[in-house]
Amino acid sequence: MAAEGQGNPAVVGLAGFGLTTLILQFHNLGWCGIGPVLALALAFGGVAQLIAGFQEFKCGNNFGYSAFVSYGAFWIALGIIWLLNHFKIYTLNHTDVGIFLVVWTLYTMIMWVGAMRIHSAMASTFTLLVIGFIGLDLAHFGYPGLTKPTAVILILCALNAWYMMAAAIYAQVFGRQILPLGKPWIDNGPARAPLGKLAKESA
Repeated sequence: MAAEGQGNPAVVGLAGFGLTTLILQFHNLGWCGIGPVLALALAFGGVAQLIAGFQEFKCGNNFGYSAFVSYGAFWIALGIIWLLNHFKIYTLNHTDVGIFLVVWTLYTMIMWVGAMRIHSAMASTFTLLVIGFIGLDLAHFGYPGLTKPTAVILILCALNAWYMMAAAIYAQVFGRQILPLGKPWIDNGPARAPLGKLAKESA
């Protein structure tokens, strides 16, 4: 839990990640245009996540610091790619975006291992995110039919992130853990370094 008088930056980081991921998948399913996705990618998924990540740095949480700053930068970068394409500064193609997604898949796999050491909710969120990135990679390299099934997987990932957000908010509001986060998938004894607020809230 956060110290007395100190908020938990994860509630904003998870909200931004979950909501922006959710609206992008609605777009991939054909339910909305790119406009709302671009706005959220820059504002909520981007800037808000960056701020949350910098606050995690102050809390000594390397996992949250890396995740929120990196995925915040991911959304801003993706938004810039769309804008450059819109203003015809360069022509967007599937291969360019595919390479962009592949390197983010590799980063996500590194974070996935760490997520399995925190709690089940975090591990399942990153498992779905890894599967989702792989699906998007394949969709951009010759298998476009995977776009919609992958969107469903990433919707579940986004809802998982919101579940963790709700767990953190409700834990403070009600003064006790309301939503269980589950045990770590990898448990090799006590952590040698602080894992930050997201891990402590599973206790």
